[in-house]
Amino acid sequence: MIHYKFDFGPGTAAEGYTGVLPDTLYHAELGYGFESIDRVYGRDRSQEQSDPASSKKDFTIKKQLQGRFCIPLHAAFILDVPPGTYRVHTLMGDSNTETITEIRAGEGRLMLPPVHTQPGQWIEENFSVVVREGEPLRLSFSGPAPRINALEVMEANETLTVYIAGDSTVCDQPASGYPYAGWGQMLPSFFKHDVAVDNHAHSGRSTKSFIDEGRLDAILTNIKAGDFLFIQFGHNDEKSDVLRATKPFTTYQEYLSKYIQAAREREAHPVLITPVQRRYFNEDGTLMDTHGDYIVAMKELAEKENIPLIDLAARSKIAFEQAGVEGSKLDFMWAWPGEYIHFPAGVEDNTHFSQYGAKRMAGMVAASIADLAIQPLTMFLRSPDALRDR
Repeated sequence: MIHYKFDFGPGTAAEGYTGVLPDTLYHAELGYGFESIDRVYGRDRSQEQSDPASSKKDFTIKKQLQGRFCIPLHAAFILDVPPGTYRVHTLMGDSNTETITEIRAGEGRLMLPPVHTQPGQWIEENFSVVVREGEPLRLSFSGPAPRINALEVMEANETLTVYIAGDSTVCDQPASGYPYAGWGQMLPSFFKHDVAVDNHAHSGRSTKSFIDEGRLDAILTNIKAGDFLFIQFGHNDEKSDVLRATKPFTTYQEYLSKYIQAAREREAHPVLITPVQRRYFNEDGTLMDTHGDYIVAMKELAEKENIPLIDLAARSKIAFEQAGVEGSKLDFMWAWPGEYIHFPAGVEDNTHFSQYGAKRMAGMVAASIADLAIQPLTMFLRSPDALRDR
């Protein structure tokens, strides 16, 4: 059973933990460390305790972990592990000042809501993450005042997993495209550690091309009884090229049925998700529907197959209309020249989301899970208090 325990910060590591100093640089022989140490700092605020309880071993270790920490400013910690699902337990805080830490996995998957501690407060948080073949566990830290005191990584291959099949509005967008993001990239942060999210969505794919390229087969290799398969396609099924094009009431439904049948054969639960809306407005301020019969066809199939349908098209339409022509630009990749380093000439994209918009769409998916009472996923959503201001 794999179980790593890391103590971050300068000084001697707590008993039973492996020490990670601010200058612990990852290399293959070591198998762990920071990807870069250019912006990693450390503090040791621990003090001798006069309280009699300090003689207790667990108390001493806890105080050691709380007193020492690394400050990883947009830094990533790498750990070599076999492919699988892992439970990650974190300790974050500082005796002297408030902290705000965000943790992402892989290519920017948001694993937790921002963790905010007050001076003298330490918070322990857990999440589950999927590591694929040929990849390390990569956890990146950000926030205005990030901290990491301790980290435990435990094998957890029986964790309930939500697999996602979809397109560029859903997928994990690379860091080189910041602030581009897909809603599947933000979804992990809406679940407790009881659920892992494995996002297989890929840019430019349709129901047809996703299967033809073997991407559904990759999901089926690992999906197990009780897991979920979320399916959102439509944007590229509408394209005219032969590799992707489908027709709403024939080939689109036929390909969607392949996902449904494949999940059921493995005793997993399929969930259909209508394609999120694009940002095109009519003159009267209402949103233009660019998906047409593809939405109708998906709803028809969900009813026929008696499976849950998350109507993200309807929810996003309401949200964009409420935000208005100008306000809805915040949800999408609209930026002035020079606003983002990767887009020096600016960008005007009415299909793909900013991180702000992707979080909002993921929140709508989470809200739909609760509204539809999709069990047991509903039980594993984070509390409304943890998700407010998201």
